[in-house]
Amino acid sequence: MKTLRSIRRPRRYLARHWLALLRPAFRYSRTRDAYVLRAVGNTRGPVLRIDRRASRSRQFDGADRRRHAGLA
Repeated sequence: MKTLRSIRRPRRYLARHWLALLRPAFRYSRTRDAYVLRAVGNTRGPVLRIDRRASRSRQFDGADRRRHAGLA
């Protein structure tokens, strides 16, 4: 009998190339929209996602962030 987890496993974000290397050990789960370990991933192990978050190198620079001259 399956029981629902009340605490979700945290997602770990990895670069696309790392997930490509780990592909033989992980499968994609549509319900989680993430990669989980094959065979035991439904209940154990990490939950991995592709890192699509903005990097810190692209910081917000105020109104000039798009190099817009604006109205004077």
